Amino acid sequence: MLSIGNLTLNSSLILAPMSGISDLAYRLINRSFGCELAFTEMIGTDSLVHNSKNTLNMLSTRPDDRPLGVQILGCDPDIIKRSLDMLSQYPFAVLDFNAACPVKKVVSRGKGAGLLKDPAKLQQLLQIIVKNTRVPVTVKIRAGWDETEINAPEIARRAQDAGVDALFIHGRTRKQRYSGQVDYEVIRKVKESVQIPIIASGDALSPELIKNLFSETGCNGVAVARGALGNPWIFRESIEYMTKGRIPDRPDVSKIAQTMKEHLLLSIELHGEKHGVIRFRKYFAWYSRGMAVKDLRRKSFRASTRDEMLEFIGKLESA
Repeated sequence: MLSIGNLTLNSSLILAPMSGISDLAYRLINRSFGCELAFTEMIGTDSLVHNSKNTLNMLSTRPDDRPLGVQILGCDPDIIKRSLDMLSQYPFAVLDFNAACPVKKVVSRGKGAGLLKDPAKLQQLLQIIVKNTRVPVTVKIRAGWDETEINAPEIARRAQDAGVDALFIHGRTRKQRYSGQVDYEVIRKVKESVQIPIIASGDALSPELIKNLFSETGCNGVAVARGALGNPWIFRESIEYMTKGRIPDRPDVSKIAQTMKEHLLLSIELHGEKHGVIRFRKYFAWYSRGMAVKDLRRKSFRASTRDEMLEFIGKLESA
C-alpha cells in the first residue's frame, strides 16, 4: 500500500510518464494487468497555455483510466499557475512536477533536470504549485547534475518544506541520462532525509530488479517506465513475486498477440486509423522482443492500415 497525500493506493508500483508513449491506450493496457496509478505523457506548460492541440490530446482520458496522474514541465511561475488553472478542469488525482528530464533542449531552458542546479528556484516553484493545486503534489528529480553535484537529499528536504506529498527519484545524474548504474545509495539517503514517501525510478525492468529497488533503498514505491514497454505483465508478475516469492509463467505468443490486438484497436480508437497504426509500430517491436521475427518486425514498420497491422500480428502468432 502507498499513500500520496489523500490518495491511498493498493499497489506501490506506478506507471511512469514517458513522452510519446504514455497515451490513453498504453495506460489502459497496463491497467488491465495490475497497474493502478498511471501518468499521462509529460505536459509542457508553455504548450498547454497556448492550447496546443497535440498537448491537449495528451490529456485524453475516460472513466476507467483512474486514478490518473499528470506530470508538468516548466520554469515560469506565471505560466505554471495558468497551466494549473487549466488542469483543474481534469479529473487528475496527482500532479507531478518534472525536475528530472535530461534532454539538452529542456535543461538549456532551465527546465527539467536544469532545475537541479538551482534548488532554491525549484523550491519556489514547488511552493507555487502546492498553493495553487487541489490534488496531492509530487516532484521527480535525479541524483544530481553530475557525479560532482549529488544534491538529491538537499532537494528532497526543500521539496518536503515546500509541501509536496511525495518524491520520485531517478537514481542517475543528468549527465548519465539513462546509461551507467542506478545509484541505490543516493536513493536510500534521500529516503533517510525526509518523511514523505519516496518512489524510486531507474532500471525497474523486471520483478527481480523491482524487488531490489525496494530492498536496497527502503523506498515506498517504484515507478516503472521502460520495463513496461511491450510488457504490461510486469505489474502482475512483480506483485506476485514480492508477495508470494514466485514469478508467474510468461504469457505465450497467443496471449501476447491478443494483447497486441487490443492495444492496436485502442490506439486506432484514440488516434484514428492512420495515426493509430503508425503510433503502434513501435509497440509491435517492443511486444516482439526476444522473438525470432526480425523480418516481420521490419515489415511491420511499413503497415499503414488496421488490417495490415492485424495481418502482421497474425503472422507473429503463427511464426
